[in-house]
Amino acid sequence: MGKGFNGLICKAWGGSDYRLTVTSTEQVTETFVRIGFSAGGLLADHPVHPTQWVRLWIPEVGSDKLHHRGFTLVAQNPVDDTVAIDFALHDGPAADWARAAKPGDLLDATVLGSDFQLPEQAPAEYVIFGDTASLPAINTLLDAIGDTPARVWLEWQHESDQTIPVNNKPHHQVTWLQRVDDGRLLRETAQEITCDTDIFAWVACCGHTTRSIVKTLRTQHALPKTAIKAQAYWK
Repeated sequence: MGKGFNGLICKAWGGSDYRLTVTSTEQVTETFVRIGFSAGGLLADHPVHPTQWVRLWIPEVGSDKLHHRGFTLVAQNPVDDTVAIDFALHDGPAADWARAAKPGDLLDATVLGSDFQLPEQAPAEYVIFGDTASLPAINTLLDAIGDTPARVWLEWQHESDQTIPVNNKPHHQVTWLQRVDDGRLLRETAQEITCDTDIFAWVACCGHTTRSIVKTLRTQHALPKTAIKAQAYWK
């Protein structure tokens, strides 16, 4: 299967291609699955960093068409050259592929633009907004920030979402909020919290919610652009 025009664009932008091999599958909840991979040398070329992601080329079931989607790498082990990727099982080609995945299946990946680094000077606190789509990235962030306090708000759509493991430490406060009215509770929380200007905010929700929270952090809480990392994880 060819990657088509999108593949050419990734190449033109300096993307590096790898072939991943499925080694395991784990049903975390009825709507969330973790798939283990042999990384095909990816970690030797691209050192592990928080929120590390790749672009996967997902084959459409029953078709030669490929869909490209961004996914976070978790459980990276450079020594064994293994990684895992968490899939939220909703409607779509990525979820369809993940449901049927079995050891030995192959999946192409492109590394393009994944370079997030923690602030050089540790902030007084991290303020994090996300959901099950960005939870894998949030888990890598929580692992990386060490002793720095964090407040985390996560949006759930299925009751079982709240049982997905979160890598929080005793000094990390995690609050689950139900998704209602297209993310209203997360947006209201961003308006209601108090926070100092020496924090670092990380925001990754649906596009509308992400933009709204960033606007609140910039205007109401007076955070500079350099203290906010935001990325819409889905539409």
